[in-house]
Parts: sequence; structure tokens; C-alpha cells
Amino acid sequence: MADSQASSQPSSKASSQQSEQGLQSKLPEVGTTIFTVMSALAAEEGALNLSQGFPDFDGPPALLERVQYYLTHGYNQYPPMMGIAALREAIAVKVRNLYGADPDPDTDITITSGGTEALFCAIAAVVQPDDEVIVFDPAYDSYAPVVTLQGGITRHVAMSPPAYRVDWDRVADLITPRTRLIITNTPHNPTGTVWAQDDIEALRTLVAKYGLYVLADEVYEHIIFDGLEHVSLCRYPDLFERSFVVSSFGKTYHTTGWKIGYCVAPAALTKEFRKIHQFVTFTSNTPVQHGLADFLRDHPEHHLELGGFYQQKRDLFCRLLEGSRFDVAPSAGTYFQLLGYERFSDELDTDLALRLTREAKIASIPVSIFYEDAAAERYRVLRFCFCKDDETLRQGAEILCGL
Repeated sequence: MADSQASSQPSSKASSQQSEQGLQSKLPEVGTTIFTVMSALAAEEGALNLSQGFPDFDGPPALLERVQYYLTHGYNQYPPMMGIAALREAIAVKVRNLYGADPDPDTDITITSGGTEALFCAIAAVVQPDDEVIVFDPAYDSYAPVVTLQGGITRHVAMSPPAYRVDWDRVADLITPRTRLIITNTPHNPTGTVWAQDDIEALRTLVAKYGLYVLADEVYEHIIFDGLEHVSLCRYPDLFERSFVVSSFGKTYHTTGWKIGYCVAPAALTKEFRKIHQFVTFTSNTPVQHGLADFLRDHPEHHLELGGFYQQKRDLFCRLLEGSRFDVAPSAGTYFQLLGYERFSDELDTDLALRLTREAKIASIPVSIFYEDAAAERYRVLRFCFCKDDETLRQGAEILCGL
């Protein structure tokens, strides 16, 4: 990634120091994540930050009150390794009500320090050296490094704009006796696409035929638009028995800094998951867990209405961009919107993202960095987040319409 990749890599001095110390990197090709790079550049330039996906508004007042209550009433010591019982029970009720599954709170649900930790533990639980893992590009950037740390090999299946659909024939062609895991992500970050039932049927066929495991990244499960239905793997018993299903309270409750997520998986998979989890974070923030348990139990309307809340923001942002030179196909889920820019620039998305941050004072994420194949640089697409207050979205659209 041109300048930003260079800025995210260790300096030559640091590399020299590592060599002198005899330290061999386990992730030699990995620098600082693009989200950190672009947010730091936005701060340095005083730019409007529509790159990293965090809201600029707070969580629900009733939730904040419950966390504050537990913080000041003695709930500040270690909780159980798998998470407090009340929160696991509330998650089980939610999964049952939404997806018809019946996970056991004691054996099938684990609270983690964010969705990222859950992804790490699930991959580490099943991937052995030389195992192969299939991911769909543009892929969230935490998947492949964790596979590498386990000695595994990531196989990439590219999805192309504007539809970003999975080529299931290509997936089938990639499967070998070493294929261990498929990582799915719907609603999809960074594209905002949503899987359909035919995707589920194709996945079912491959899992049954080859005995694969599935890691389902469903952290945006409640942010889905236009009457579409989230096809959680919890809905399908045959898939669920081979799956780790990961979600995030941070995305749902506008509290990304709390870093509380969870994994739902059958008891046998959860047993292996927890073996890893107990040596990664062991457990997560106690008063926050208690506050989340109360709020999830007492206010299910929040997650039930979340899609409508964010659809209004998506619609506002897209409507404000109607007079711009960007190509706008409204996202089907997540709080991200892709904008094609072929009509006004032939720059690489990595170069344009940097230039817009420095010159136009608006930060975005270049989508090509989520691909293994360098040919993706030909795609002229930037990702913007709309999990912002309406005035921020108006400000961002005004900048973009002026380009």
C-alpha cells in the first residue's frame, strides 16, 4: 500500500535491532493495521475520520447506567473464565428467539474480549501446522495472520465488485485433503454485502462432503437492511455442529471500546475454544458483563431495531451523495458504504485514500488492501463508515460532493 504501508512497517533501524537481538518475526510481512494507520493520519491531518468503524455517539443510557451500577457496587473482581452466567444465559435466549437454536449457556457459549479474541481462539483451536483455511477476499485483516501463527496456510477466494458474490465453484476447486476451515463473514466487512440462502446451501454441501469446520464472523448480525434476514449459522443444525459463531456487543451497543464479544459453538468445539481462551485473556471486564446481561435481558428492542436505526443513516449518507461523482450502491448490511470513484480518478485506492485525507480532510479505507491478489489494485473503491451522527455524515458528504 504505497505510503501507508511504508508508514506501518518497522523502520530499518528497528529491523536492524531485531536482527542484532536474534529475533525472527512470526509475522514478517505484517505491519500496523490499516485502521490504525488511517485513524492516526486523520488525527494528524485534522481530517474527518470515516475510516475506522466506531461510532461518534455513545451507547444506550440505560446500558451505561447498569455498567456504572456494577462498577460502583463491588463487581470488580475476576468473573468466571467462560463469562458470567447471566450474560451467557441472556445470549442463549437471544439466539433461541432469533435463530431457533438452543445453545447451553454452560457448555456452548463463551464471553471474550471482543470479537477479535473470539476469532483468534476459534482459529487456534482447530488449525494445525500445514492445515489450509479458506477466506473470501476482501477479507477482514485479522484472519490470515492468526492462521499463519498456527502454522496454517490461507487460501483466498476473491470476490469482485460490484456484487462481491462468492464463486462456490472456485471454493470447491481449492479444497484439498489439508483443508480444515472456512471463514465466513456476513454481513460482510468491508463490502457491506449479505449472504443469501443459496450461499448457505453451497456451504452446507461442502461442509458435509469434506468434513470441514466453519468460523462464522457475524459481528454485524443485527445491522442488516431492506427487509433482508441474517442467515446465521445458528439457524442450521448441520452447519452449527461444525461451527464457531462469533458476535460482538461493541458493534451492537455502540461501545466498541469495551471489547466484549462472544462465541457460540457446540460443546465439543467450545471445550477446545476455551482451552485457548483461558491462556489468551482468561476472562473479560466484570462490571461491563453484568451491565450487558441486564440490558440484553431487559431491552431486546435495541438489537431488534438496530437495522432500522442504521438504515436511516445509510439512506441519509447515500442520498447526500447523489450529486457526487461517486458510484453509490447502498450497502445491504454493516455500517460501511463502498464508493466507486472511477468517474473522477484513476489513482490506486491506496493513493487516493491518502490524498483525500491530506488534501480534502476526509479519511477512508482502501478496499484493495483486503485482497491477497495485487490485481485488486485495479478496483477503484473506498470504504466509508456511516456509524456517525447525522451532522458528521452531512459534513462528510459535503466534502465528497465537492471533489
